[in-house]
Amino acid sequence: MSTLFVSDLHLDPERPEITALFGRFLDGDARGADALYILGDLFEAWVGDDDPSEAGAFVAERLRALVEAGVPTYFIRGNRDFLLGDAYATRCGMTLLDDPTVVDLYGTPSLLLHGDLLCTDDAAYQQFRAQTRDPQWQAQFLAQPLAARLAFAAQARAASQARYGELVAKGMAETVGDVAPATVQAWFERFGIRRMIHGHTHRPAIHDEGHGRTRIVLGDWYEQGSVLRVSADGCDLARL
Repeated sequence: MSTLFVSDLHLDPERPEITALFGRFLDGDARGADALYILGDLFEAWVGDDDPSEAGAFVAERLRALVEAGVPTYFIRGNRDFLLGDAYATRCGMTLLDDPTVVDLYGTPSLLLHGDLLCTDDAAYQQFRAQTRDPQWQAQFLAQPLAARLAFAAQARAASQARYGELVAKGMAETVGDVAPATVQAWFERFGIRRMIHGHTHRPAIHDEGHGRTRIVLGDWYEQGSVLRVSADGCDLARL
């Protein structure tokens, strides 16, 4: 038996094959798990729990079936779906967790987070993140009509892509877009743990951070699936 971790699926109507792949994963491999953790960016964009997208309805149905089959499912919000709320989580049957959260995995306390909080070299993004996580900002945003929220999401996505292009042109994408090593070490010290699991950077790997510490980065689902299996025997990061 093992506990499964996924993140950065970025489910989008433009990539229906990935939504279908996730459905097969939930109906197949995930049914034998002790638990499933989704560490953010399940959707490419999420503008509120009243979002009528087909992908949202499909995922809610399949996750609910998984939970009813006896596999508890947990979710940490990402930078694309930070507005996912209690109503949608209830539809799915999943439990929302704080970012970050420490859980015990077969005797090893492990820090779980989406991962964007570790990218402290990107000061502009951290300012934007702080603004959009403010409860007052969120309440005002969610009070807008659905069409206005969808338009904002499209503009934010375009701006993000443009900024990434600028960073690539300046040769800064690899450093600014990745975690800050000093921040990683500070968080290991802060939480007193030896294992950290996160997504966000789309750079799947198992890193030896020294001092007996391990940092596991989950892969994205843009072209294939990616899953981390954690058991009492260790960790396996694999493609689907």
